[in-house]
Parts: sequence; C-alpha cells; structure tokens
Amino acid sequence: MFAVPPRLRRLSRHAALIAGASLGLALGSCSEEGSGPVVVSVIGSRTELAKPLQNLPNPAAKLILEATAQGLVAFDAGGDILPALAQRWVVEDDGRSYIFRLRRAFWANGSRVTAPDVARMLMARIEMLRQLDPDGPLDAVQAVVPMTGEVIEIRMAAARPYVLQMLAQPQMAVLSRDGGTGPYRSVWRSGAAMLAPVDRLSGDDADSDEEEAGVPAWQTRVLRAERASLAIIRFREKQSALVLGGRYADLPLLVPAGIDRDAVRMDPVQGLLGLAVTGKGDLLDDDGVRAAINMAVDRNQLLQMFPLGGWAISEQLLPGQLDLPVAPPTPAWVGQAMDDRRAQGRAIIDRWRNTHGDPPSLRIALPAGPGSTLLFGLLARDLGAIGLAAERVDLVDKADLSLIDEVAAYDSALWYLGRIGCARKIHCSLEGESALQAASLASTAEERAARVAQAVGLIQAHNGYIPLGAPIRWSLVSKRLSGFLPSPRGRHPLNHLFRSTN
Repeated sequence: MFAVPPRLRRLSRHAALIAGASLGLALGSCSEEGSGPVVVSVIGSRTELAKPLQNLPNPAAKLILEATAQGLVAFDAGGDILPALAQRWVVEDDGRSYIFRLRRAFWANGSRVTAPDVARMLMARIEMLRQLDPDGPLDAVQAVVPMTGEVIEIRMAAARPYVLQMLAQPQMAVLSRDGGTGPYRSVWRSGAAMLAPVDRLSGDDADSDEEEAGVPAWQTRVLRAERASLAIIRFREKQSALVLGGRYADLPLLVPAGIDRDAVRMDPVQGLLGLAVTGKGDLLDDDGVRAAINMAVDRNQLLQMFPLGGWAISEQLLPGQLDLPVAPPTPAWVGQAMDDRRAQGRAIIDRWRNTHGDPPSLRIALPAGPGSTLLFGLLARDLGAIGLAAERVDLVDKADLSLIDEVAAYDSALWYLGRIGCARKIHCSLEGESALQAASLASTAEERAARVAQAVGLIQAHNGYIPLGAPIRWSLVSKRLSGFLPSPRGRHPLNHLFRSTN
C-alpha cells in the first residue's frame, strides 16, 4: 500500500466530520444536551451566510466570516486583539509601518496561502472600505507590500491609531473564491452550515497519531441563520446551545417564549442606535425641522420598552469624550422639560406649514420585529405631538428616516462621524465634512484631534442623525456551554466555546 499524504488525510477527515454532523442533524441528535456538534443559531437569513460580504454588517454575515475567513488579526470575546492569519507583527517607523508574519495556512483547495495573495486581497478591501469611511484609520494606507513569501508590510503615510482594530473587522477577512483559511471549513447540509475545524498542522509536521485520532465531534459546529422566533424556540426546546445576533427588534419575544432570565446575556457594546435622515425635500432640508424632530423624541420611554440593566439612552452622537481633546458639546435642548421641547417643535412645524402647506408624512424604515413595532408607535406619537405624521416603510431607499443599529468598530469619534457621513448618503453637514478633510491633512496629532472635535460639533448640530441610545446586543447561552463572555465588540468566536461534560 502507498502512504496517504497528511494533507489529504486532513481534508478527508474534515469531510467525514462534516458528513457526520449532517447525519446527526438529520436524525435529530444534535441537541444542547448531546455529545455531538455544538448547534448554533444566528438571527438572520441563509443569504447572509451564503454571501456574507454583500450583507455586512448583519450578525449572520459577520459570524460566518469570523468563523471561516480570518483576517490578519482578530478580536477575542473581551475585545482584545489576537493573532489570526498573522502569527505575529511589529509596528515600526513611529507607527507608519506594520509588518506581519503569516502563519502556515492553506486555502480550501489545498494550495498554500502566500504573502502576495494576502497583500493583493487586503489592498483591494482597504480601497473599498475607504469609499465609505474616507477619514477613518485606513485613510493613510499607501500600500500593502509582500516582503517575502510569508511577510507583508502595510505602509502608512502617517501614523494612525486603531489600525489593528480595523484589520480585525469581518470585512477585512482574507478569502478566495473557495473560501477562507478558517478556523473552520464549511459545507451546506440540510439548510445549515456544517463547520469543521481547520487543522493547523502542516504536511511534514503533522503527527500521524493525531491525524488518525480525528477531531472530537463537539469541536464541530452546526450553524443556522433563521428568524428570531424560530431560533428562540429551538433554544428553549434544547435543540441548540447558543443563539447569537439578538437586537432590540426581537427582545420582546423572550418573555412570552418562557426563556430563563439566566440564559440571556447582554453585550456591553457602544455604537449607534438611532435614525439617519435619508430623505430629501423642503421639509427635511430645513435645519429647524430636523432639530424639532430630534427634540420631540421622548427617549425616557425607551427605558420602559426595553428594561435592560446597564443599557443607556442617548441624546448625543458620541457615547462620551472618546479620543477628543474636549468633551463633545451638548445640544441646547438637553435638560429641558419634554413639554417645553415639544412646544418649540410645534412652533417650528407651524412656521413651516404657514410657508409650505401641510408637511408630508415622514416615512420611517425599521427592521421587522415586535421591538420595531413598539419603537414606531413611540416615534409616531412623539412626531404627532409636534404636528408631523409618520408611516412605516420596509425599504431604506424609500424612507425619510432610516434606522442605524451598529456596534462601533473602534473607539474613536471618527467611526461615529464616518458612519453618518456624506459618503453614506445621509443628510450631512458640508462644513463638518470639510473639517474632517482638514483633520486628515493635519500635520500634528494635536491639530488632527482639534479638527475632529470641530467636526463633531458641526455634524451633531446639523441633526442629520437622531440618536436614541447604545445598540442592544443579546445572546441565549446554554448552561452547559462554557467560554462565552460578554463582549464590548459584540463578537463571540465559535472556536472559543466548549461544552461542559458535567
């Protein structure tokens, strides 16, 4: 008999593991209490799993990219940077050079991952991201250069903080047409993604005994993307060990489903949960009208709708000072009684009506879910109090106000400004954009920070974004699943989870 090459043995073993997981699922044996694969539901659609890059930042798309297509670095559940495709790195030239040494890795077809491939893919991804976030930490990237077959360098025109945090984002995943480099390989079976761990041992270094022993079934994952109601019931019936991707829209489903309070885990995330002004026309082009809409919303009522410990409402763009040299300005109406705010808002709308006639209804785009139904009811009532009618629509491109519900990629004012900037087709402040461009060209860190602070004041005063609070992120976690941690980034790597045998 001839000897089977170790790499082929590994690929055969992965195929067998995935086939075994599929068979177990078909027979109904993949439950939270079993010894087979860990079954995971993520709230979303199968399309988001199948085409993740086109469906970012939805939770299902982020999760499958994190599971199957590493970037150079990754986040752990605690929000710290970990090695991923890069096994180590150094920062040189006062922050203007990042040098990464790649670990030994293979594509799904068995070919070796090389520095030229990675450099080309990363540069293309960086150029794409800069179209949406032109003033973010990747704005100063000049080139991504392969130095050897295993080493790449990212060259910067100027030092930028948060480069590693951006490289850890799911959209920076390195993948070919056949997929990424792990930590899992995926195969579709029975409407679910079967995930088997990628063997990190390389051909000549592989230990034959370990090869023959195989990977325990509990190290594999069965991943479904499904609507929240189905995911919650599957968890309640102990047919899954984990539900990820919970947001405000589906939170009201937990109590009637009879979910144990101890199973619900909240992530302490920061970011944006609010309404972006995406419509056009005389009504929304009026600075006073946008300010009136912002003043009219009674955010304290949200605390009664979503009674979560530690969750914070907000009347400001930023959650705090972050990396600004001074605290961001507070809107003038903050602290005023709700009746006074609404009286000001009604006066503004009445003046507009006297000039233009009755204002059109505001079309508000919200995702599906009972939480959105509650939120729309609140918004319709508050807008009605100042003389504006509201209607709910499904499509963002037909909306006047569109919900943004995203976790911040990095802890800088620049992320918040970029997410509601002109490049995102949001009603934006041209003066604020000019201040951001000046910040990008600043010769010193102090000047750059001062320009960013100026932009924050201008963009917040423009009222192109109506803040409501911090994003809400929740998960359901089985008592027998260990390794799950509340995450300030809302990230829960599947390879960090383990099933308890007790």
